[in-house]
Amino acid sequence: MVIDAYPPEPPVAQSPAAAEWDMTLGLINATIQIDQSQGNGRRKVGTGVLVSAPRPDGTPRILLVTADHVFAVMPHQKARFGWRNAEADGNWRYTPAEVDIRTEAGDPLWTKHPDQDVAVMEITAPEAFTRAAIPLGWIADDNTFDQWRMGPGDELFALGYPHGLSANRAGFPILRSGRISSWPLTPIQHFPTFLLDFNVSQGNSGGPVFWVPAATRRPGAPVPDHPFIAGLLIKEVQGDGEGIELGVVVQGQYIRDTIALLDGTAQSSGQP
Repeated sequence: MVIDAYPPEPPVAQSPAAAEWDMTLGLINATIQIDQSQGNGRRKVGTGVLVSAPRPDGTPRILLVTADHVFAVMPHQKARFGWRNAEADGNWRYTPAEVDIRTEAGDPLWTKHPDQDVAVMEITAPEAFTRAAIPLGWIADDNTFDQWRMGPGDELFALGYPHGLSANRAGFPILRSGRISSWPLTPIQHFPTFLLDFNVSQGNSGGPVFWVPAATRRPGAPVPDHPFIAGLLIKEVQGDGEGIELGVVVQGQYIRDTIALLDGTAQSSGQP
């Protein structure tokens, strides 16, 4: 969800030790806060993750992936992207920059999925974030859950900015975990989203939900041979107007499909 939030205290952080083999740290480094001032000290806040997805001709490209409504509720031309800079003494600085998300005429610069709450936008990122961007191959496809017999009770992790807050003043995202709490999960054309049992807060929208070996699996279930992004957190389940500590996650294949729409190479595999 996107939050109308008062800005947090100015950005501090201890430097996380980046390791290419550790997807948790990799995703932390690739996840950023997106926000836009609404005046009077208020702002809209969401979460985005950077993905390295080469163009069809093979040239490199960085995409920002988030929930479509994160951008849709930001009416102005520019939003702030929460870049972070490492300093020589091991500290980190929060160095957000304004990026166009709309044309001067107000037209969106992102590509949205026609049916699911997913958006992708090509961006130019600082060099450190270009290196940190997650490979497209890390994103689950429409067969991943069946291949690894993912089901209710399996644990997944999520990154985001609940209530517009970060893990520290450097602007790193907050890591949380929860268990898959719905069934069936496939085929995705019938079950494009699933539920995750964790305390969702406004500001988490667009954050990556992922599996790594540290996650708990049901007894007897096969262990995947590589980490993967299962999908994006898009909203909180509510009952009688109140949150019930359940998140709605759109499946990773729809990220792939939205990138294909951007490239004009959309396939029908993930479509209803």
